[in-house]
Amino acid sequence: MDGDVLEAIRAIIPRLRPAEVQVAQAVLDDPSSAVSATVTTLAERASVSQASVVRFAKSLGFAGYPAFRVELAQEVSRRAVELERSNIAEGELNPSDTPAEMVAKVAFHEARTIEQTGRMLDLDALERIAHAIAESDRVVTFGVGASGLAAADLAQKLQRIGIMCLSSHDTHVQLVHAALADDRTTAIAFSFSGGTIDVLHAVEVAAGAGAFTVAITNDTDSPLARAASATLRTPAREATLRAAALASRMAQLAVADFVFIRVAQLRYPDLDAALSATRAAVGAQHLAPRPR
Repeated sequence: MDGDVLEAIRAIIPRLRPAEVQVAQAVLDDPSSAVSATVTTLAERASVSQASVVRFAKSLGFAGYPAFRVELAQEVSRRAVELERSNIAEGELNPSDTPAEMVAKVAFHEARTIEQTGRMLDLDALERIAHAIAESDRVVTFGVGASGLAAADLAQKLQRIGIMCLSSHDTHVQLVHAALADDRTTAIAFSFSGGTIDVLHAVEVAAGAGAFTVAITNDTDSPLARAASATLRTPAREATLRAAALASRMAQLAVADFVFIRVAQLRYPDLDAALSATRAAVGAQHLAPRPR
């Protein structure tokens, strides 16, 4: 498996059988104990059959339980090193944390999220998406809430290098943009869950109009991912009162940056002219630096 096995477990839980969910929860509750657990031990801990443990491992793409346990051991060891490197004992935010401890935990999770996102990125999908954007007459981005911020961020970056890109926080306007798409349009949708109805509807409308559609989501088997032409995963975990609750936004912004930079590379011959023109246009809006 390429990436974080614990995040892969969290992502696949909605598609597991009930007994396999019990195994997944047992592993997530105590990954270190799961590393040393035999099939029998883990089955007893999860109150399921040994066959359910094996099916759980295979659902994650492993040949069997031993291969899963090796990967889990590597992930637990890697996380211990990361925590030690960041000088924090654990990642949960607590009311008793000092400002220094809070900052360390948030910084740890956000940096780790960006590293995970880069490790697990589907580079073939990235290349396909970047070429589609670079060759499009128009790009539209969709997203609501925090995902809408990531959609607007990508749109602003693409505009700066001369790509016509439309973005709006108003979901009705997003539907207008979707309805006016055609086969020379790339539509990019951000949704952590992949189940946001407004965003899914916009993608369906854009696809019906002929656009090449992109889903940027945590769940590659979500309704949004299934509706899109291509998908990039944001492997982050949302959780209440944890530093990791901020990670989904960081993963989305990281993917937006990966897409933008690759598009900029593809349009390199025109890049300087576009950046110079946009820089000159906004330059007059800045006050001159005060003399020191």
